[in-house]
Amino acid sequence: MSKLTLHGYWRSGTSYRTRIALNLKGLDYAQVAHNLLKSEHKEASYTRLSPQGLVPALVVDGGPTLVQSPAILEWLEETYPDPPLLPRGADDRAVVRAMCAVIGCDIHPLGNVRILKYLKSELDQEQEAIDAWSRNWIGQGFAALEKMIGQYGAGHCFGDAITMVECYLVPQVYSARRVGTDLSPYTRLMAAYEAAIDNPAFAAAHPEKQPDAVPVT
Repeated sequence: MSKLTLHGYWRSGTSYRTRIALNLKGLDYAQVAHNLLKSEHKEASYTRLSPQGLVPALVVDGGPTLVQSPAILEWLEETYPDPPLLPRGADDRAVVRAMCAVIGCDIHPLGNVRILKYLKSELDQEQEAIDAWSRNWIGQGFAALEKMIGQYGAGHCFGDAITMVECYLVPQVYSARRVGTDLSPYTRLMAAYEAAIDNPAFAAAHPEKQPDAVPVT
């Protein structure tokens, strides 16, 4: 097994989802922290690893440096297929990937730190307006996921076992709570969330348990 080093940030949703996947696969990995609030991810030493200067990046000893969490999660699934995070059939895999994309493509990017900083610094928006922005996109995406879980879930987001969807969902719920999102309309989604969070892999990945975590006020 190759040595794995995860470059990330404790509160980064993409780092969080990657930690979950690594933990679910039972993989050991070292962590290197880059404080996004101090722009440490923009330093030349890191952009040599990740050209966009974004977290996470997964350095594989003797192999590639992987960037972009969807690519990292797919690589983990292909390289370490047990336990599986994608269902067996092509149709089912497409559904799971679509559910992941609702968060990974349509919710998370609009609440990314660099986007929120731009709203404040360049567009002079107040914090409450910025939080409302985040809640709007979270609500739209969660409403769609609620329907999809109702159609495809059986105790979890898809079927009766944890899949890659939970790797995306659990960090997004964490972010949703930080901006005061009302989660009560999403009963199926929250049931799937609750079914996941007691798993030790999710508990160990929680932001506040990371080496670079700071006290939450």
